[in-house]
Amino acid sequence: MCFPNRLEIIITQQPPPSSQPRRDPPDVHRVRVQDREFILLGTAHVSQESADLVREVINKEHPDCVCVELDAQRYAALSQGHHLEDLNLKEIIRRKQLSPLIVNIILASYQKRLGGQLGVLPGTEMLEAIKIAQEQGIPIALCDRDVRVTLGRAWRSTPLFKKVFLLSTLLASVLDSTPLSEETLREIRQQDVLSEMLRELGEVMPTLRTVLIDERDQYLSQHIRNASGARIVAVLGAAHIPGVRQELLRDQPRDLTAISTVPPALPVWRWLGWAIPATIVAALLLLGWQKGAAVAGHNALFWILVNGIPSALGAIVACAHPLTVIAAFVAAPLTSLTPVIGAGYVTAFIQAYLRPPSVRELQNVSDDVRMAGQWWRNKLLRIFLAFILPGVGSMIGTWIGGYEIVSNLFE
Repeated sequence: MCFPNRLEIIITQQPPPSSQPRRDPPDVHRVRVQDREFILLGTAHVSQESADLVREVINKEHPDCVCVELDAQRYAALSQGHHLEDLNLKEIIRRKQLSPLIVNIILASYQKRLGGQLGVLPGTEMLEAIKIAQEQGIPIALCDRDVRVTLGRAWRSTPLFKKVFLLSTLLASVLDSTPLSEETLREIRQQDVLSEMLRELGEVMPTLRTVLIDERDQYLSQHIRNASGARIVAVLGAAHIPGVRQELLRDQPRDLTAISTVPPALPVWRWLGWAIPATIVAALLLLGWQKGAAVAGHNALFWILVNGIPSALGAIVACAHPLTVIAAFVAAPLTSLTPVIGAGYVTAFIQAYLRPPSVRELQNVSDDVRMAGQWWRNKLLRIFLAFILPGVGSMIGTWIGGYEIVSNLFE
């Protein structure tokens, strides 16, 4: 029985004009959907071999369109090289996007470190694909989701205690200065190492894999499908090849609206965020009613000190500006009573205003982040410390202070 509209995948061979069969490299995967052919090229993001293969495949295939795993933000950063210099730190802090920025810089630094040992810049194969397409007059499609949305969704979907695990794991990989062996470097040249690291993290944190791999597979495949022409070459990280291939064979359009924005916090978390400070304020009022204003005042003073001192100590450890230290002490007792803003965002904003990073520090941040001592020398990294450490101090103080005040009700 014949199925004229069936989907067909060809992975290794295509009949060539000559009598000798042509065999594709193992990183090239062909997907035929009705009258269209998608040639998926799996690459490692820090591999010169991948860049060479990209040039070879595009020159040989002469596609109608070249799709690349980049969004406008990442393309501008790779091609123009001044993405961080254009940062509006104050706006990022106002929008509470400092945590995703930290993760983004750590990931970029990790790739740059690998690229340094391999002798090739991260993203070279993507830029090579764009360059060849431009030389040949082939249309180009940037098919990836906005990196800010991806990082925002990943951060929002990760529970608090796993955020700490994620940051510590990424940071440990960046600060590890052990030279890679030749065997390890050989393995890196043959795979998309960053995606492999994220895949391993996804095994521990399934929601992270969903955002970083599965959702982007859907996003990439839909935009590849929307590309014009009957013959499409798509240059993707190797980790995305299986998912994108499956989505293309599925041959059903997807509504990307839900995965194209950063969702707001769940209502339960908003209620919980207000419930904790409401409980503490109510406990102070009850103490005043039951045991008198002096007892309530003593507990209020304890709340101020137990929040303000650890937060100020965090700012001191970060070597923040003296006014930032004072702000940490003043802000922590107040911000702990509202979920709208944390002490870390207040101290980061003041530190950024008083000690803004220079252009050179922004340019060098992906190198400086790999050296522990530079976190206190590079002003952007010091802003990160002025965000993290006072925030942790305030969090500790909130739990200690809240427990003490509520406990006093039952004495």
